[in-house]
Amino acid sequence: MKNSSSEELDSYYPVRPECLADVPKTRFKARVGKTLSERRWKAAFSKDGYLDIAGVLRRIQRGGIHPSIKGAAWEFLLGCFDPESTFVERNQLRQQRREQYAAWKSECQKIVPVIGSGKFITSAIVSDYGQPITSDDGQSIASDDGQPIASDDGQPIASDDGQPIECATSTSNSHDNSDAMPADNGDFEKKVLQWKLSLHQIGLDVVRTDRTLVFYENEANQAKLWDVLSVYAWMDKDIGYVQGMSDICSPMIILLENEADAYWCFERAMRRLRENFKCSTDSIGVQSQLSTLAQIVKTVDPKLHQHLEELDGGEYLFAFRMLMVLFRREFSFVDSLYLWEVMWAMEYNPNIYSSYDDKRQPLLSELLYDDKPNDKHKLKEYGKFERNNLKTGAEPNSALSVFLVASVLETKHRRLMKEAKGLDDVVEILGEISGNLDARKALDEALKVHKKYLKQAKKS
Repeated sequence: MKNSSSEELDSYYPVRPECLADVPKTRFKARVGKTLSERRWKAAFSKDGYLDIAGVLRRIQRGGIHPSIKGAAWEFLLGCFDPESTFVERNQLRQQRREQYAAWKSECQKIVPVIGSGKFITSAIVSDYGQPITSDDGQSIASDDGQPIASDDGQPIASDDGQPIECATSTSNSHDNSDAMPADNGDFEKKVLQWKLSLHQIGLDVVRTDRTLVFYENEANQAKLWDVLSVYAWMDKDIGYVQGMSDICSPMIILLENEADAYWCFERAMRRLRENFKCSTDSIGVQSQLSTLAQIVKTVDPKLHQHLEELDGGEYLFAFRMLMVLFRREFSFVDSLYLWEVMWAMEYNPNIYSSYDDKRQPLLSELLYDDKPNDKHKLKEYGKFERNNLKTGAEPNSALSVFLVASVLETKHRRLMKEAKGLDDVVEILGEISGNLDARKALDEALKVHKKYLKQAKKS
C-alpha cells in the first residue's frame, strides 16, 4: 500500500458534485507503516483463521484502516466476531445471523409489505390511534409501492442552540431480542402500532442521511438503510427508533455489502450507544454522559467549568449532538470513519465478544473488568484507553468520546473564557470546529485529558 492522499480516500465514498462545497475537507491520509492495509490485515490471520488482535489494534491506533477492509475490520472491533475463532466458525456464525435477520425481516414484511421491496416510506401509514391513513384515491399508504418523497421535514438531531430532540422513553434496561412477539395480544398490537408510527420518521431521516454521497443517489441503497433501521426498531422493544440512529447505521450499509452483515454490525454498535438514545420522563438519553463530561471538565479545568455554570451551561447540553452521533457532523465522512475506528480500537476490550454472547446482554460497562489480564501479552489485546483504565483501576464509566469533547473544550479554553458571554456564544465557538478539527490530534488530546483526569481523580 502506498501513501494515499485524502482525495484518493474520498474516491471510495464519492460526493455528489453539487455538494462538494458543502462538506468538510478530509484530513485523514492512509500512510504506509501506520494504516492497517489489506496486506497487513490478511497476514494477521493464522492458517486456521485466528486473528492477531494485538497487532491489528496497534496498527489501527497508529493510522486507522484502509477503506478496502474497513467493513471486515469493524466487525471485529465492534464484537461481531471473536478473534480467537476460526474461519469455519465465523462462516457458520455469519450464516446463522443472516438466516436470523432474514426471519426477522420476513416477520416485519408480513406487517408492512413495503419492507424488502426496494422502496421505503416517508409518509405516516397509521394514525396515533392505529387507524390506517389512506391516500387521495382511498388506498392505504401501507399497501403503497413505497415511492419515497424527498423531504427535509422532521426535527434535526439538535437545534442550533444545542437543545436535544425528543427521543424514546423507556423504563427498562433490557435489550432482549429473543422475545420479539409478546404472548399477550394487546401488548403485541401496541408494539405493532408504535413500530408503524416510527417507519415514516425513519424514511424522512434516510432521505437526509449522508445525502451528499453518490451512494445514496441510488434508491435501493436508501431502501437498504430503511430496512435495517426498521428491523432494528422492531427488535429493540425498549427503544425502537430514535433520530440519530441513521447517522450511526449509514456507514455500515456502505461498508458491508450484505444487508444482514450490516444489520449485525449496527446492532453491535448500538450495544455501545443505545443508552444514549434511551430517555425517561426526567432525563435525555445522553444525560449520564453529559454528567460525566461535567465532572471531567470540573476536575481537569475547574475555571472553565465554573464559567460554563455561570452561563447556565453546567448541564453541557451544547455537547448533546457530538455525543449522540459521535461527531458525524464535525468531520467529513472519511474522517468520521477514521475517528470511530481509532476510538473503538483504543477502547477495545477482549471480553467484548463473550459479553455480547451472554444471554443477559449486560451493559458494556458492566463486564469490561470481569477478567483482568495478568500478563503483558494479554494486556496488549486491550486498546490504549482501556489499558489506562486497567493500570489505574478506574471503573469503565465513560467512553473515549466524552474525553474527546472535554479535550475540545480544553483547546477552546481561552476563547470560551474571554468571549463567551452566554450559551449562544458557547455554541458558536464550538460550531467552528466543524471541518477544522484534526481527528488524530483530537484523539491524542483526549487521551491526555483521560490520563490527567485519572491522576486528579486518584488524588481526590
